[in-house]
Amino acid sequence: MKRSKLLMLIGTLLVTALLLAACPAAVPAEAPAADSAAEEPAMADEVVEIEYWQYNFAARVDAMNQLIAQFEEANPNIKVVHNADIPYAEFRDKIAASVPAGVGPDVATLFYGWQSVWIDSGYLVPLPEDAFPPAMVAEKFSPMVQASFVEGTLYTLPTAVRALALFYNKDLMTDAGLDPESPPSTLDELADQAAACTQRDDDGALVVQGFVADPAAQDHHWFREVLVRQFGGVPYTDDYTEVLYNDEAGMQAWNYLLAFHTDLATGDRDLFDGSTNAFVGGHVCFHVDGSFRLGTIAKNNPEMNFGVAELPSHNGIKSTFGSYWTHGLTKKAAADQARFDAAVKFLQFITSADAGALWVDIVGELPAQLEAGSNPELLADEKLGAFAAGLEYSHATFFADESQQRQAIIDSFDMVILTDEDPATALQIAADTDQEVLDDFWSSR
Repeated sequence: MKRSKLLMLIGTLLVTALLLAACPAAVPAEAPAADSAAEEPAMADEVVEIEYWQYNFAARVDAMNQLIAQFEEANPNIKVVHNADIPYAEFRDKIAASVPAGVGPDVATLFYGWQSVWIDSGYLVPLPEDAFPPAMVAEKFSPMVQASFVEGTLYTLPTAVRALALFYNKDLMTDAGLDPESPPSTLDELADQAAACTQRDDDGALVVQGFVADPAAQDHHWFREVLVRQFGGVPYTDDYTEVLYNDEAGMQAWNYLLAFHTDLATGDRDLFDGSTNAFVGGHVCFHVDGSFRLGTIAKNNPEMNFGVAELPSHNGIKSTFGSYWTHGLTKKAAADQARFDAAVKFLQFITSADAGALWVDIVGELPAQLEAGSNPELLADEKLGAFAAGLEYSHATFFADESQQRQAIIDSFDMVILTDEDPATALQIAADTDQEVLDDFWSSR
């Protein structure tokens, strides 16, 4: 009987040992809770959804749709919702209403000049250094992209960059007796040819505009970073704490810009809903704009016979304004690790050299990655070559608040054109307003 009980006990112990051997090891006390551990295998099969927002600009929407399709094919566990239905005029307000509430985009596009305001408002979070090392950005991206570092921290990264150049309508030049293969190469030539190209009817109404000075378009950049430098000045101190374009050189640059309205009368920005629409519609001979306008022309006036040249020089000085729309990660993305990781992966994809090459074909902006931007075919392109050539002497303005600083130039221009204000007084008002914006920004640093 004792022997039988002993055998039964041994058997029970053997069975128990076998069962224990087949079971997983016990979870240590310091390991994550069982429900957290159970989520990990499921995560691999889950589809993480992120949102990308940009304002409505047809060529950019088309390019991003193609990039998203490529990204989702390579990353089937990530779904990108593309919101591009927001008009430009409403875009910042939509961001301001959504991001603080924890909704809206995980990745958002923004003009690089808005970065300081978006950071101070808490919309953006720094880009993780392991995914976007500063040394990599310095080595592989256009030098102007250094403007994406705010007080030493990288907050955004672009797909493409852009510069300004001179667009010209060859047919209108021919009609005016000008050589369409010899566009203006100096500021004096631009003024002369713009005057020659301007046509009015018997009642004095403009039929063809030679050049339309329009600070609400790209001419506020042309004034600050190009004309001021070409007349011997600089727009700001190197540290962007002080406005300098209200000196003698700046006054000469200001008068040159104003003269297209006040003296030469070569255009009216109120016709055809602004200078840009007027040029795209075939009503203007010469127009300062960015490479992104190529996509607009291709879509809205594909038969237009036009050319692109580097911006006219003056006193032997070449200059252009370099800028870019860039992408940042929002605090909504940062609130969820899975979504943040997906957003980082998407941002890496849309800022690659391949993405930049696609972007230039569809939008007309130049690749931000040096590898794609140095393509010999791009430099030789009859339309894009002028923009690419300008990148080596381009200047990207640091903006404390791009909207306010732009508006300062627009308002002062209007004072002269609409109310006959003294040009020097108007320029000083612009500089004083700009200085207040800078002082307010730097005082909080």
